[in-house]
Amino acid sequence: MARWSSQTLSSTRCWSWRVRVPGSCFRCPGVSFKASVTESISLDVAHLPYNRKLIQFLQQERKRGRDIYLATGADVRLANRVAEHLGIFKGVLGSDGATNLTGTKKLDRLRTQLDASLGSAAFDYIGNDTPDLPLLAQAAQPMVANPTLGLRIRLRAHHIKPAKEFIEHRSPLRSLLKAVRLHQWSKNLLIFVPLLLSHRLSVPKLLIAFAAFCCFSLTASAAYIVNDLLDIEADRRHHSKRRRPFAAGNLSAIAGVAVIALFLCASAASALALPIVAARLGAPLNPPHSFVAWLILYAVTTTAYSLVLKRVVLVDVIVLAGLYTVRIFAGGAAGDVEVSKWLGGFSVFFFLSLAFVKRFAELESLRHRGLAPTNGRGYLLDDIEQLRAFGTSAAYASVFFLIVYISNLDTHLYRNPGRLWLLLPVLLLWVSQLWLLASRGELNEDPVVYAITDKRSLLLGVLVIAVVLAAL
Repeated sequence: MARWSSQTLSSTRCWSWRVRVPGSCFRCPGVSFKASVTESISLDVAHLPYNRKLIQFLQQERKRGRDIYLATGADVRLANRVAEHLGIFKGVLGSDGATNLTGTKKLDRLRTQLDASLGSAAFDYIGNDTPDLPLLAQAAQPMVANPTLGLRIRLRAHHIKPAKEFIEHRSPLRSLLKAVRLHQWSKNLLIFVPLLLSHRLSVPKLLIAFAAFCCFSLTASAAYIVNDLLDIEADRRHHSKRRRPFAAGNLSAIAGVAVIALFLCASAASALALPIVAARLGAPLNPPHSFVAWLILYAVTTTAYSLVLKRVVLVDVIVLAGLYTVRIFAGGAAGDVEVSKWLGGFSVFFFLSLAFVKRFAELESLRHRGLAPTNGRGYLLDDIEQLRAFGTSAAYASVFFLIVYISNLDTHLYRNPGRLWLLLPVLLLWVSQLWLLASRGELNEDPVVYAITDKRSLLLGVLVIAVVLAAL
């Protein structure tokens, strides 16, 4: 079963594995704390990421006539809900508000259960973490399901070889790389835009911009993990998001919190050191902590978005568009470059269109599958046409700002500024194509993923670079 441990009792043997609720944000030894968490949080047991190999094995053994019991350190009320959903357990043993059923306490309760129902019967035990070691050592056939590294090490140290292993998860490293969403770091390339457009390139400034890019990337990844931890229940009911590492149970919530703390500390330390490094490189920032202020604004806004703003209709898309623009102004602060008001206006409307198309694609996907929105965003299927109107209007408004931007360019920056007008048909083609695909239901729900994976989009990107180089 997912990252569950359970116990199985039979007329001749008993199996057990320790329960850890997948996706739970808490793992505290305080039994009263577990009880209070169970009362305040209602997990959707039907969508937990169960270990299918283990479930199939237990179902087969159940058909053979073996009595299977679920034993867990989690609250017994939660365990009863899981047992009722799966329908393969004869009974449930769990923490009851007074006793924290882990380790030797679980072993003692198990023996008591065996003596009461089967007499002095041997038992098999399926564990997944280090507190299971006492039971695995006493089991007739010790088995493991998605065991932790710590449990594997202790099993070897005690010369215990599992009779069976039920492994059904990705490697922690691959899961971590997926959780931090490295492909989303492409958004932070906006940090370099003000410096590139100013044509004031130098090695020190590029190094500073790269450091700023890393700060934003680490902060963004931490924000994505926060969002995933908060959305575990909704993600498990989503047709594609259920494969995310935390929703799928491939990473624990504790690991996620640790990565968040590590990334935020590294980002904060780097940002605070940036003015000192810039001064030593001969490219001092003025004012020195302007970039830090933009980074703090980004971190606070993304946190507010994950907690509240993503569930406020229209405010969510405006915030998403604003976060893109914040990256541009942060890049201006890191490069000591003033951001043009026309560039700022283009950014707001262009990324507002991307935010709308993301919401539009989500609703269009639900409509094609005959489902209603359940993610708490507040949008209805009836809003599709209005979102299309908002998004396409914002897209063409961004084209207007590009026109004004090109018209007001400093002619000293380009030898052939007239060639920049070729950017207009490229931008028109891309945004029109984006919305056409979204209307057909062919757009990935994340337009950024589409932009960096679609061959036609990449070709248009190369064309944009060629036009700019031709204008220099």
